[in-house]
Amino acid sequence: MLLRRSRFAFPGLSAVLGLAVWFAVAFSGPSALAQPEQNAQPSAPGRPRIGLVLSGGGARGFAHVGVIKALEAARVPVDVIVGTSMGAIVGGLYASGMSADELEREIQAVDWGDLFDRREPRQLLSQRRKEEDFELSPVLSLGFRNGQFILPSGAVSSRSLEMLLRRYTLSTRHLANFDGLPTPFRAVATDMENGQPVVLDHGDLAAALRASMSVPGVFAPLDLEGRLLGDGGLVNNLPVDVARRMGADVVIAVDIGTPLGGRASLGTLFGVTMQMVHILTEQNVRASIATLTTDDLLLQPPLGALTSADFGKVAELVKLGNDYGKTVGEALARFSVDAPRYRQWAQTRETRATANAARIGAVASVKFEGVNEAHAARLATALDTTEGQRLDVPRLERDLQKLAATGDYERVDYSLTRREDGAEDLTLRLTENTWGPNYLRVGLDLRTDFQGQGAFNLRLSHNRHWLNESGAEWRNRVQLGETLGLYSELFQPLTLKSDRFVSGYVDANLRRVELYNDIGQSVALVRRQGIQAGLDLGWPMGLLGNVGDMRVGLVAAHRKVTPELIAGVQPQDLVGSLRWNEVGVRGAVIADQLDYANFPSHGYRAKGEVVLGRRTYYGVASGSDSFTRLEGTATGVKTWGVHTLNAGARLAYASQIPIGAVDEYALGGFQQLSGYRVGQVAGNYLVFGRLTYYQRLPYSVGVARALFVGGSLEAGNAWTQRRDITLRGMRAGSSLFVGADTGIGPLYLSIVSAPRGYTGLYLFLGRP
Repeated sequence: MLLRRSRFAFPGLSAVLGLAVWFAVAFSGPSALAQPEQNAQPSAPGRPRIGLVLSGGGARGFAHVGVIKALEAARVPVDVIVGTSMGAIVGGLYASGMSADELEREIQAVDWGDLFDRREPRQLLSQRRKEEDFELSPVLSLGFRNGQFILPSGAVSSRSLEMLLRRYTLSTRHLANFDGLPTPFRAVATDMENGQPVVLDHGDLAAALRASMSVPGVFAPLDLEGRLLGDGGLVNNLPVDVARRMGADVVIAVDIGTPLGGRASLGTLFGVTMQMVHILTEQNVRASIATLTTDDLLLQPPLGALTSADFGKVAELVKLGNDYGKTVGEALARFSVDAPRYRQWAQTRETRATANAARIGAVASVKFEGVNEAHAARLATALDTTEGQRLDVPRLERDLQKLAATGDYERVDYSLTRREDGAEDLTLRLTENTWGPNYLRVGLDLRTDFQGQGAFNLRLSHNRHWLNESGAEWRNRVQLGETLGLYSELFQPLTLKSDRFVSGYVDANLRRVELYNDIGQSVALVRRQGIQAGLDLGWPMGLLGNVGDMRVGLVAAHRKVTPELIAGVQPQDLVGSLRWNEVGVRGAVIADQLDYANFPSHGYRAKGEVVLGRRTYYGVASGSDSFTRLEGTATGVKTWGVHTLNAGARLAYASQIPIGAVDEYALGGFQQLSGYRVGQVAGNYLVFGRLTYYQRLPYSVGVARALFVGGSLEAGNAWTQRRDITLRGMRAGSSLFVGADTGIGPLYLSIVSAPRGYTGLYLFLGRP
């Protein structure tokens, strides 16, 4: 009996431009299928041997869980399972001993929105990586290696998925092949070098599941036993033939593929390319369906407009699969067995699962693969998992997250090998980024108040990791636009196993600064330029510096301010160019535990700096004096349900600020006294506080992590003399905004207002 619908499978989450050409080559000749298995098991006594075949389809594959629930409710014993892509993941986990209810509970507990994030949770990043979030928001990220620019090999990261699969399949690590699972299993992948299907029947189950879902352009292909493996849906998305070779007498095939797009989706080159991929994929699904007989069963749950990318709709997809499974109960009845025989089948599965789930012993040894000894020795200092202690899987997963958070590895995985005495040899497998060790980012920022005031900057960043064996880094940044800037820093750990480091840097910039009078009128424009060099000794806070760091050092600078007239008005103090040198000692501390740099939902960030030194003047003024600069900023964020409060504060003091350098201690601009011009409120003493409320909107757009709506209340001022500081002198500002955390930075469209400033629209994108 066949239950057919007019929909066919889609290989995974997405595809890249040009994949259609690869398909045309792969399908230009006869399909090379795996050879028949020699160890196919005989049919189960007294009933036909049932094979369950699960197709790929990205997030739509969650419907497989609902179908399996329906099979259990109908008392259908499954003897072998074959899956492709997401079908392999669901099928493999079920084959490893999980029940349908356990599968549903586990997949609903996963935060699928963050699972494919290329970066680890922000709190785990080193402080150096966190600071990059505030330096620029990248429009484009790529690498440079061997004289070539290289894009990352996958659009999203598979590290968290691999860790999840590893945890779920840990009990299977000692099996010689997948016939030893509670239910014999096969996963189908594609050899990306020759376009042939690969049937995975032994080895590392977690790696097999990951390889089967390596969608080209989305996940990087997986190098497994010398073969570069990609998504199995490219060549065999509904592997009925594999189930036959495993000895299945009858097949229940579940196809959850994405339907072909309509005319409206063909208006772009990408849309046409995707449609070509769907059409070509449909061909291999059609070929599989054509082999089904009247003894088999084809199930195609109606999933409507839900797509392969709807990972946030797990519950809905499981329900749709289960509801559909209930509607075909009559068709399932002929595969059903009576209650005693089904209990016996279930008990056999449970017994095999229990036998596999041997207790994890103590860690006998820890070794690294994929990195040299020097790198391994440095990375080992960050591990909490050590030899001699009993293996704690959550602790080990945190260790892997720390390693991944360095940003140097596209794959971080582990394996356990059991010794005869029950102890475990732990191997940490690292795959260095193929697009490193030079990392390039291009970012931009812009702002406008729609009244003629605005700015635009283009920022270029270069990071060179592992400049030497002790982990040195070289960072460079160029800025073009309203501000011209050049920054270069060399970061050198002192010893291989030491947390301390030295950092030498040079920072040069040129920009124009507007000066305002007491009533907010722009009275002059000055050109400010300077170059600063420093040398710091630092200590990270937290393992790998993931909490923050402290620094002390020497700093020297040369600065120059040149006045430019505006409407013929010139401040009395600006009678010519002013030049000065600064030499001093500097101390700084920073701690950052925000979960996101933009629109955080919880955490904190605090930063403080003090500089003590001497300043020498040249030009229209001469002489020297000592100076002190103090500045501190703090942010704290808390979320209750959908409501988030973000509180921020800033305090600054300078014993003397030369005219034209005032914007270093200035307020104005969006959420820095909204309703005032950038730099309009400036002085030697600065106090500022802000309370921002925002709520995440229940909409999903592909170009942004999330959309928000909110507002802010702000208060602060800056004074030239200490005696002028009064609460009565505080200024107020406010904003109402809609915002988005986009791939090129935070985007705000806001109404801003200040009683002593102005009311109007404000657009802000990127970094200030």
